[in-house]
Amino acid sequence: MLQKPLSCVPYFCKKCRRNVKRTIIKIDEGLCDGCGICVEGCHEGALQLINDKAVIVSDLYCDGLGACIPDCPRGAISLEEREAEPYNEEAVMERVVPKGERVILAHLTHLKDHGELEFMQQGIDFLKKHNIKVDLSSLEAPEQPQAGHQPYVFQPASRPAQAPQFPVQLHLINPMNSLFSGAHLLVAADCSAFIIPDFHRRFLKDKVLAIACPKLDRNLDTYVAKLTTLIDTAKIETLTVLQMAVPCCSGLMKLVSMAREKAQRYIPVKRIVLNLQGEIQSEEWIQ
Repeated sequence: MLQKPLSCVPYFCKKCRRNVKRTIIKIDEGLCDGCGICVEGCHEGALQLINDKAVIVSDLYCDGLGACIPDCPRGAISLEEREAEPYNEEAVMERVVPKGERVILAHLTHLKDHGELEFMQQGIDFLKKHNIKVDLSSLEAPEQPQAGHQPYVFQPASRPAQAPQFPVQLHLINPMNSLFSGAHLLVAADCSAFIIPDFHRRFLKDKVLAIACPKLDRNLDTYVAKLTTLIDTAKIETLTVLQMAVPCCSGLMKLVSMAREKAQRYIPVKRIVLNLQGEIQSEEWIQ
């Protein structure tokens, strides 16, 4: 059971078993083309393809973290706050377990990456209760916290080696601005600069910057169009994607890949993935 106050708390309420106001996904049927990519990626089983449209079949199974958002090529999935049945980890595990160990681990890792350590522990307890053998060593699951997980603490950052241009948000930048002409572009996840104390020195030196969040931002088609213009018209020299090692952040690379496919020019693209401590987990040039 969750160690929460006796009063009904949105999102975490299990005691009263009634609808609560919490964040949950919303599907725009007008934009959905029925490709089914989000259904395949939803380990919790909250989505199904019905009448050629993605449909959320039960609020119980949707964790509201939005990992399916970057999977959708049409931008048809968003997050909204509304009344919904409380998320139920046991109900989710009953649907996940028959899919096998890889799906079980993907689900538990998904919870861990989003800081939902209590739900992750409930999933682990479910496996133990039903004597289901799964190698959980990759999770390195911590003891269940009483009030959320502890934040990472960093030393104060030194003075930036290079200040970015303004604006930096991808929706706001003008790709026709001369400062992008022939530039080396860094497309960074919104969170990355706050995780890395020396972000400017390590990643921004000699680059122009654009920031975006594929999970929370809207009109992602605009991002693809702007990136395509930056490649073809501004003729940027290289593009570096800086993302966090969480599922929703992978949408940045997908947006860049879509733009590169549409563009007439070829440019080198590098992907850098950071873990939650701000350390480089992987760095590679994408062919």
